[in-house]
Amino acid sequence: MGWSTKAVIALGLLAVLLVAAVPAALVVGLILMLFGHIVVGLALFGASILAAVGAVAIATLSGVRHLRKMVSRSGFRTVQLRRDDYDYDYNDGSSTPVQGYVER
Repeated sequence: MGWSTKAVIALGLLAVLLVAAVPAALVVGLILMLFGHIVVGLALFGASILAAVGAVAIATLSGVRHLRKMVSRSGFRTVQLRRDDYDYDYNDGSSTPVQGYVER
């Protein structure tokens, strides 16, 4: 496992932890608001949402980039399907599925 793979995994874990911390920040923000610190409670909740969204976006972008780099290597075997590979021949020879139950 290379360093880029470890970085993608670390970013994913950070994103999960920050998303899981949003409800806790909401509860702490509500407690602060009950004690009269309205702006601080709102700022705490807003900052937690912004941090979670940012972490998810960065983890997603780096994961997609890592996946594209991995697939573009010559050692990763993929198959390009032709147009007729998507067509499925049903029992009656048509390319439309049979509606209802099929008795066998």
